[in-house]
Amino acid sequence: MAHVVVLGAGLGGVIMAYELREKLGSAHRISVVNQGSRYSFVPSNPWVAVGWREREAIEVDLGPVFARRDIALHPEGARRLHPDERRIELVGGASLSYDWLVIATGPDLAFDEIPGFGPDGHTRSICRVDHALSARDGFRRLVETPGPVVIGAAQGASCFGPAYEFTFIVDKALRDARVRDRVPMTFVTPEPYIGHLGLDGVGDTKSLLESELRQHHVKWITNARLASVDATEMTVEEMTEDGAAVKKTHRLPFVFSMLLPAFRGVEAIRGLDGLVNPRGFVLVDEHQQNRKYPEIFAVGVCVAIPPMGPTAVPCGVPKTGFMIESMVTATATNIARLVAGQKPNARGSWNAVCLADFGDGGVAFVAQPQIPPRNVNWSSSGLWVHAAKIGFEKYFLRKIRTGVSETFWEKIALRTLGIEKLKAVVTDPAGEDRTNV
Repeated sequence: MAHVVVLGAGLGGVIMAYELREKLGSAHRISVVNQGSRYSFVPSNPWVAVGWREREAIEVDLGPVFARRDIALHPEGARRLHPDERRIELVGGASLSYDWLVIATGPDLAFDEIPGFGPDGHTRSICRVDHALSARDGFRRLVETPGPVVIGAAQGASCFGPAYEFTFIVDKALRDARVRDRVPMTFVTPEPYIGHLGLDGVGDTKSLLESELRQHHVKWITNARLASVDATEMTVEEMTEDGAAVKKTHRLPFVFSMLLPAFRGVEAIRGLDGLVNPRGFVLVDEHQQNRKYPEIFAVGVCVAIPPMGPTAVPCGVPKTGFMIESMVTATATNIARLVAGQKPNARGSWNAVCLADFGDGGVAFVAQPQIPPRNVNWSSSGLWVHAAKIGFEKYFLRKIRTGVSETFWEKIALRTLGIEKLKAVVTDPAGEDRTNV
């Protein structure tokens, strides 16, 4: 009997546990280590922050669901991974051994790298539901006492979509409250241009997002480096195109601000030589497998992916939902093969299908794969995106509550659209799997 442990119970970790149970059957043990027992649907956090959702509507208690699927849950969380011993030291002192480990921790949020930055400083966050609830308090005060707003991302950030989403959602909520005319808004980003998204754009996202910002009367600063934040003003350095010098220093007053931080690996794995890079992200090969510790796999935001190329201000590569699900399917397939005595051969497609909600519209894009060059490079906008995002929220939360990683209808829909989670395996005449394309 093999024991597979999943470290983390976010989007990647929960779906990982479900897929492992489906592929391994009841003969093997599956355990999940997480801080707490609740799953939260992070894409809904912008709605929480303006009062359009309550916490209870976007969370699922994993205990009963995991029990039905015969998945053990350790909600005390991990203190430290000891990969040479195949052991996780849990908070409280106990240990959990494993045969195979999947790291799906998500990121640590690096607010401390900039003075005055983050929920413990002077800006808000939507990275976690508790952050979004705190941001809601600030948003309500903004409605009562309107003033300047700054939204965006700090240097090193890799998750730009939610920053754009929140900008337009705040705009819509302020219009509904009839105070938008008293709220100047500025979008601040390290991207070299609007719509870069850490991906050098997808389809026509540059023109689409620039147009949306103009139509919603939002000014922007690109190549932006956040220097410091105090209670009423932030200092933003706009860098030259080559990043060699400060082109202009902006002192932006604000009464409400939400800026996304840079990410890094969580403390439990940070600094483990051969497992993670200097930033603490897990090093994996094309099969999501670490080379030094082949019994360890990783999926999701914790995976190390090099940036798209040099930019004036550091920009990371986002790990979007469908991309993460493709990593999960590849990992579950490869672990099942290893348990059966075979070699791993599955590679995630890393395709991306994204819906960015703007409150009463939005932008959608499909990138196959997410990292260019691409076979498909498409983006579009319209009122339908908002409705689609609501539908997806309800659908995905139902999957989490029922313990299913992928429904029959989802498989049919994706196949019809030509969107695959795995790359095809190429077999040579001798019957050996050589590569995936």
